[in-house]
Amino acid sequence: MPEVPFLLVLIVLIALVFDLTNGAHDSANAIATIVSTKVLSPRTAVLMATALNLLGAFLGTEVAQTVGAGIVGPDVVAGCNILVLAALLGAIFWNLLTWYLGLPSSSSHALVGGLMGAAIAYKGWDAPSYASIAKKVMLPLVLSPVAGFVGGYFLMVLLSWIFVKAHPRAVNAAFKKLQILSSAFMATSHGLNDAQKTMGIITLALVIFKLQPEVIIPAWVKVACATAMGLGTALGGWKIVKTMGHRIFKLEAVHGFAAETAASAVIMGASALGAPISTTHTISTAVIGVGSSKRFSAVRWGVAANLVVAWVLTIPASCLVAAFFFWVLKLLGLDR
Repeated sequence: MPEVPFLLVLIVLIALVFDLTNGAHDSANAIATIVSTKVLSPRTAVLMATALNLLGAFLGTEVAQTVGAGIVGPDVVAGCNILVLAALLGAIFWNLLTWYLGLPSSSSHALVGGLMGAAIAYKGWDAPSYASIAKKVMLPLVLSPVAGFVGGYFLMVLLSWIFVKAHPRAVNAAFKKLQILSSAFMATSHGLNDAQKTMGIITLALVIFKLQPEVIIPAWVKVACATAMGLGTALGGWKIVKTMGHRIFKLEAVHGFAAETAASAVIMGASALGAPISTTHTISTAVIGVGSSKRFSAVRWGVAANLVVAWVLTIPASCLVAAFFFWVLKLLGLDR
């Protein structure tokens, strides 16, 4: 059995901490609407989201392949033992900062930015796989929020048309039950897309340390990442729940159902294509789309604008922080 370097053990542990913060940071994606509409209590919603995040993490590896080999090529960063550690530190720093501020930014793009920043600090501007990043990250970065907004808007318009003659109280009662299903769908899709990102980065570290020849996700990595994601979800992100569930648009059960269903469909589709999209972007814009279907003034656009600023800043900010951590780790001599 090959000796496992201490630095690799440290990287795996920090990667799992990132997954934990991802679960805590992004748990709002799955439970904010169902909590704000009072369909489930926060405790029950968190327990449901935890279990279904665990389940979703085992349903695929396409996104993990993209993160492990599509942001920076393993051959390009071979032998750089501190690269993954610097990338994770950059992503975790941005996760914690936006969590503290209550901003639903993207953990996914923090990780992408971290990988890019560490790779650039190591080998210069040519190190990232820009063509793959453009196709698998930047294009979905633009399209997934648009799809969430459009899906939420038109699904809400369709539901309003179908139930135009129904009594509002009866509609609300029916969708309180249906929203449990849509929230479950959202939690599963969140686990499917987000847990895979840490699977990919741990596997990249295994390749860099020459413990396996290529980016193929081992079973123990799947179990570890799924567990960390579930624990993070159980911790919850209550500041972000408040932002998502109350500050963008005052939600009722039918609105929550429409937003969650539209967002989940987009996330599931992206996961099948191996695109590490932001579940936060998607559910946020789906909520905005649902609110806009009622009237544009129903949405608190100032809050929505703050979310956009956080999204735009995430990749460059985490890129810079990761590069800083790379240089610090190099000065400490950990690259030898």
